Amino acid sequence: MPTIPADLREAFDAYERAIVANDLDVLDAFFAPGPDTLRGDTGGLLVGHDAISGFRALRGGVPPRGIADVHYRPLGDDVGLLVSVSAFRGGGRGLQTQVWQRIDGQWLITAAHVTPRTPALDRTIWRSVGDPFLQGAWEGPLEGLTVAVKDLLAIAGFRIGAGNPTFLEEARPEKVTAPAVADLLRAGASLRGIARTDEFAYSIAGDNVHYGTPPNGAVVGALPGGSSSGPAAAVAAGHADIGLATDTAGSIRVPASYQGLWGLRTTHDLVPRQGMLPLAQSFDTIGWLTRDGETLERVADWCLSYDGSASTENVYGASGDDLPWRFLVPEEILECVDPATRTEFSRMLAALAASEDPPPFRAVHTGDLDATFTAFRTVQGAEAWRNNGEWMRAHPGAVGPAVAERFRIASQITAAQETSARAELEPIAAALAELVDGAVLIFPTVPGPAPLRTADVDSVRAATLRMTAPAAVAGLPAVSVPLLTVAGAPVGVCLVSRAGTDIALVRLARRLAALVAGVGR
Repeated sequence: MPTIPADLREAFDAYERAIVANDLDVLDAFFAPGPDTLRGDTGGLLVGHDAISGFRALRGGVPPRGIADVHYRPLGDDVGLLVSVSAFRGGGRGLQTQVWQRIDGQWLITAAHVTPRTPALDRTIWRSVGDPFLQGAWEGPLEGLTVAVKDLLAIAGFRIGAGNPTFLEEARPEKVTAPAVADLLRAGASLRGIARTDEFAYSIAGDNVHYGTPPNGAVVGALPGGSSSGPAAAVAAGHADIGLATDTAGSIRVPASYQGLWGLRTTHDLVPRQGMLPLAQSFDTIGWLTRDGETLERVADWCLSYDGSASTENVYGASGDDLPWRFLVPEEILECVDPATRTEFSRMLAALAASEDPPPFRAVHTGDLDATFTAFRTVQGAEAWRNNGEWMRAHPGAVGPAVAERFRIASQITAAQETSARAELEPIAAALAELVDGAVLIFPTVPGPAPLRTADVDSVRAATLRMTAPAAVAGLPAVSVPLLTVAGAPVGVCLVSRAGTDIALVRLARRLAALVAGVGR
């Protein structure tokens, strides 16, 4: 076996000490600078020193471990391969593969791949998981599919955790399974597990200070989108076929866009919300995330019909006929979109207009988005505080800083402010409902690709909510379809139609996706 050069072994040992101590400055210095440095693990590949540094800053330290073995192979002058085996004090072994290069007299890592010890489960995605967690009916239209249930919905015998360990600890086991869960089980789908959510679903970023941030299955090192971050990550990673989730201000549509998924926010009050922990009842809806349109249509067909749902009214009357093949482009919403995303969206519309099945497009005005968002946020905050304020007062410090700040602001909303905001939303909702009476709104779901975990998301959050709030205000169905690619990352295209046309909307989305795929070839 070749002998490791003494100075390379010294550099490796120093790097390993920095890993165990989580000394970020030393770790940064050991990775070669520039855009070509590589680091990969089970979550994907990071390219460039800056991306690696940003990931490491949020990762936290590794569990206590020692190096059991190191193997060296020379690759050329001043270039060597090191493969080391880590032995963790808590059990299990991992593997590190590193390419070291002597640059300006110093050994630096130019490429690395980490194979961690085999986890029992990814606790950033799952609260509880099984294979299956709960078996569904042995036959049915959804037989063989698996479901990740957002940790806001009741499952008999289990507690609702709402993304917060203190809340979970004090919760009582549920006596009855939520109808939205039971409908899927009766159709033959099985539950894979209970998936994470942002605390109390009061976020669209997808991070959680208690359990960590679920991975983005499409963009390594990016936020997964919330608050349905767990179900979305489970579906994107192939752990589940269906994410059963909720959407108040975009919590299905945002993670769908960020991770290249299909996501349907259903018409308000169409899917029963019994057994769901509420955030803001005026806007809360239940819907689904899938990797493809065919699965989403199967789920919608079952769960939104008399045959499939034990409690949902039949919507085939409204959805039996196809929606008009006419689209409206909302100019105010497009003003919230990043330039690169707007360019790709415009290219898609131009390609569709030149296709063999060209739909007509017409620009429309949706009104003042700032006013819509402000009134929406006021009503949402007032309801969120009524639902959770007593618990918040009784548990100071139990919630992460960002969510705690939103609840603090919500606690200051007066009854007069709420009443005024509700009055402002009524004509806005009516105008949007009239707008989609004979056509379908089409626009990018979010401003652009998923932000990196290290990004300042406040401005992105504000722009995103201005785009997602109108459908929530009007209680309209909205589907996000992964039709755009911007800088190598997915961005969804959102379609919004009149109330009760959910099934027809999914069919229309599939027709549009097939046409986009055709003109893209």
